[in-house]
Amino acid sequence: MTTPIAVLRPDSLAARLELTDPDFAARLHGRLADAERWLRATAGDAPHALVAEWSRYVIEAGGKRLRPLLVLLAAEFGADAAFGGSDGRGADPVLDAAALVELVHVASLHHDDVMDGARSRHGVPSAPARWGNRTAVHLGDRLLVRAGRLAADLGPEVVRLQGEAAERLVRGQLRELTGPLADESPLSHHLAVIADKTGSLIALALRIGAEVAGAPRPAARALAEYGEQLGLVFQLSDDLLDFASEPGESGKDPGIDLAVGVRTLPMLLALDEDGPRAAELRALLERGPLADERDRRRAAELLRRSSAEARARELLHVHATEARAALAALPDLPARAALADLVGLVEHRSA
Repeated sequence: MTTPIAVLRPDSLAARLELTDPDFAARLHGRLADAERWLRATAGDAPHALVAEWSRYVIEAGGKRLRPLLVLLAAEFGADAAFGGSDGRGADPVLDAAALVELVHVASLHHDDVMDGARSRHGVPSAPARWGNRTAVHLGDRLLVRAGRLAADLGPEVVRLQGEAAERLVRGQLRELTGPLADESPLSHHLAVIADKTGSLIALALRIGAEVAGAPRPAARALAEYGEQLGLVFQLSDDLLDFASEPGESGKDPGIDLAVGVRTLPMLLALDEDGPRAAELRALLERGPLADERDRRRAAELLRRSSAEARARELLHVHATEARAALAALPDLPARAALADLVGLVEHRSA
């Protein structure tokens, strides 16, 4: 018999995760609730009431708490005392780590919304749509500052890990803006960009969770590799959501990648094909961002009629298999089974 893990958002991946160990399920459920409360308290801790209100809004509107979940699961491979213990400040380092990675993630989401002109995030108006780009950027910056303060409290190694991830995140964003180099294939460029933009933060969650819980180095390395692969799986599945999901189903504006001119995996694979449909799609995409809804619908139709979706799902499955393989180096704990199940949820997600 399996025990579902409930969290505040029913569409969260954590809410769909099922565990066979009832004691572990109860502990993780409680820790997820603790992490959510601490995250909201940390984000909303501001002397100015309006800043606190805005910060709580972006936290509640952004993210499905995958990264805090990964911190908690990684901490299971550390010493028992580290999981739910105190660091001498009266604080819980695992909950601090969970809040840290989610603050960085949500900040990056809202900066992306500014760049993409996204009007909604997970079914609610985005921060730029509500308050404008300038306020949204400053709110994202504030969350990053809060994350930096938590990292400082957790020690120099966590600061280093956060710095490395932040550097990769910015590098990935810049590489996405500049496009592939002359000697670089568009597909290789795309995979490198998403490894930096998405894989870095997912791997960070697992590395910090292992670090603050005192996990052995071999376990920490395995968790980091798993995180890198899971990040690729997550973003490649997100690429497919842009044209394969129904409006309102995926949590992102359908066609937003086509609208802002982002070349996703299915687009790159379709453009690599021969024939009149590929030529028509190429002509559409060469115009740049497809502001016209009819052009977006036509491009999405051409993508669906190509072999791009099937080929994209094959590559997605390759990285999902590599993520599961990384778990072989971990001890056989309930958390390892949960991480393996999570790969399948991410690979086949529709939101």
